[in-house]
Amino acid sequence: MASQMTPAIMDTMAVTIEQNGVTFKANGSKMKFDGFLKVYGDGKEKDNLLPDLETGDQVKLVNSNPDQHFTQPPARYSEANLIKALEEKGVGRPSTYSPTIDTIQRRYYVKEVGRRFEPTELGEIVNKIIVEYFPDIVNIDFTANLEGKLDQVEEGKENWIKLVDKFYRPFSTEVESATKNMEKVQIKDEPAGFNCEICGAPMVIKMGRYGKFYACSRFPDCRNTKAIVKEIGVICPKCHEGQVIERKSKRHRIFYGCSRFPDCDFVSWDKPVGRDCPKDGHFLVEKKVKGGTQVVCPNGDYEEPAQK
Repeated sequence: MASQMTPAIMDTMAVTIEQNGVTFKANGSKMKFDGFLKVYGDGKEKDNLLPDLETGDQVKLVNSNPDQHFTQPPARYSEANLIKALEEKGVGRPSTYSPTIDTIQRRYYVKEVGRRFEPTELGEIVNKIIVEYFPDIVNIDFTANLEGKLDQVEEGKENWIKLVDKFYRPFSTEVESATKNMEKVQIKDEPAGFNCEICGAPMVIKMGRYGKFYACSRFPDCRNTKAIVKEIGVICPKCHEGQVIERKSKRHRIFYGCSRFPDCDFVSWDKPVGRDCPKDGHFLVEKKVKGGTQVVCPNGDYEEPAQK
């Protein structure tokens, strides 16, 4: 705390101040606090404490700088940054980068928010369990070294049977221990905020193989389920009846379609903005450009200034 705090400048000496359990004392033109000497060992006790003051003495604060500068956590990985980090650490190979990124999204360990990956509740739970029961598996040096050995197998410099046996013996022990001691983890259902249209029971948000979905709380007595869709507040430019909703492809790429599908087959990779092009009447879309977004006509005859 001492290294984060800027002493307050005083023009009148005054009283000891206690705030949030911390005692501050003043001397000369500086305000300091108990514990100062623990951080600044070269100071002297008499430099940091005031003599007893009389009742009625006042303190006037004329200048202080409350700003504190804390170390910021590293930015979350984008797909490109994650691949770069894997390359630098020697984890994986070019042929495994794409399947790795696909797997962590398909199993809903992470979700993409603002073009960066954020861990989901499921991802954090799985990571915690693996760290506890399989510490070697999540050790970057262990993984990079093992992949290096596998490269030597490919080159004929390492016996694959001995290599796999050396890995599997301790790993099988860890699997056995995890099987016996690992507690079953259940992710609690979230209230959906509306009732089932079939039986009237509350709907909940469940976690499935491909992410979250709506389901009846009376499952398995009632098997009503619904996909979770995200409306963007734009009427479908094709049928003018349904809402444009956000969807995901099999490769987890976001695209936009009509809520009336399959009655309406409108789709767009770019986000419609709910306005038409002033030149040809085509619906306008929002495209991602360097440093922000830009509204353009897909036909290429109209564009607006980019927005950050």
